[in-house]
Amino acid sequence: MRYEFATPRGDAYDDNWLVVAGTVTTPEGKWSFVDPCLLTDEARQVAAWLRAVAAGTVAVTGPDAEGGLSPDTWFIEPLVAFSLAGRSEGGAAVMRVHLSLEAAPPWRQGDDRADIYQYVVEVRTDAAALLHAADQWDLALTSFPPR
Repeated sequence: MRYEFATPRGDAYDDNWLVVAGTVTTPEGKWSFVDPCLLTDEARQVAAWLRAVAAGTVAVTGPDAEGGLSPDTWFIEPLVAFSLAGRSEGGAAVMRVHLSLEAAPPWRQGDDRADIYQYVVEVRTDAAALLHAADQWDLALTSFPPR
């Protein structure tokens, strides 16, 4: 949406925080979040990860021995992260979008079950849609170069 601070302050972190907005719809409900949760360089990693999933170079990850989920792409602020849940023979990918803290659904915020990265929304998509999403993400980021 915007930089967290409109005017650069001379600090590599503060100058490069991006405010990200998201709207999530699941069978459980719908919610939105707006939060400064990605640095400009981290935001560019999202498109790279989507392209890597489309290319088939991201490994599928499952739960650990205790059933916990770990994303393979995460950021300094642990609001949003990504992992690959599976692939089908037809080329479809099932991605996990991990939503924590302010990005988690309102009914999970403040709940003991709301451990970091443990609430996920699975998204099934194909390579063409992943590449399109990566292109659109990159296009949106052209207005936000590192400062």
